[in-house]
Amino acid sequence: MSKAIRIHAHGGPEVLTYEDADPGQPGAGQILVRHTAIGLNFIDVYHRSGLYPPPGGLPLIPGSEAAGVVLAVGAGVDWLTPGERIAYAVNVGAYCEERVIAADRVVKVPDGISDEQAASMMLKGMTAEYLLRRTYPVKAGDTILYHAAAGGVGLILGQWAKHLGATVIGTASSADKIELAKANGFDHVINYKEQDFVAGVAAITGGRKCDVVYDSVGNDTFPASLDCLRPLGMFVSFGQSSGPIPPFSMSLLAQKGSLYATRPTIFVYNAKREDLVASAHALFDVVLSGAVEIKINQRYALKDAAQAQSDLEGRKTTGTTVLIP
Repeated sequence: MSKAIRIHAHGGPEVLTYEDADPGQPGAGQILVRHTAIGLNFIDVYHRSGLYPPPGGLPLIPGSEAAGVVLAVGAGVDWLTPGERIAYAVNVGAYCEERVIAADRVVKVPDGISDEQAASMMLKGMTAEYLLRRTYPVKAGDTILYHAAAGGVGLILGQWAKHLGATVIGTASSADKIELAKANGFDHVINYKEQDFVAGVAAITGGRKCDVVYDSVGNDTFPASLDCLRPLGMFVSFGQSSGPIPPFSMSLLAQKGSLYATRPTIFVYNAKREDLVASAHALFDVVLSGAVEIKINQRYALKDAAQAQSDLEGRKTTGTTVLIP
């Protein structure tokens, strides 16, 4: 019997249970996939804790990205065949050995990219893609600030932003994480535990500040992130690892310099298949070119997902982590 991690009630890592799960057979427009690697992300923690109400409610198989091999195809799927390698980023359902998934949500993995790389970069890498190319199109000469620089998205985004010609500033919590970020595209990294990052950004930029701030931390970095922006700059809040941003008056954006603010999600940006495919191809191209390197920093067995999430929440991981079925 195929195995999966399932959540029956919200709570800590201990609510992740390893149990039998029959994936069923694919219907029209669907495929059956055997996973070879599964990505670990903070959104998995949010679904487990209930911070983000999981689609479909409980019980729930969490997990938002994976790679694997097609086992069977349903009616109407004429562009995939059994044995082909695929990867995807969806909302939930990846923490399992096998699953049925809509064929229009997956993409083929090109030669030159391993299953582990694909599994670890679909959600994180396509997040970096839409942030850098669509939410705020970064160009040569821009200055950006990215919080949690040594995280999974950060290590990809730092390399990609540097490739685009930006000056890339990051924040991190330790010397080891600072060195890791600097090895992955970041020009400057501020230890936010030892230095006020607003003052650090002002010093680095000579008071000009940043064109855009990408913030997945949330409560702990707000509203200070706004003070790192130049007039008419953009605040991009795309996560809340420290808790949600408290409600604030829109007039605060005026006071801080007529700022723009947005709360994007990958599932809106890539809702249309053509956008999903374009995003994935842009990611694959930048990785295959060597401009962005995908390294797997941690591996856990799927049955040890609770320990993996505990380490993620405890900031014991860096960069990308995969679960191996």
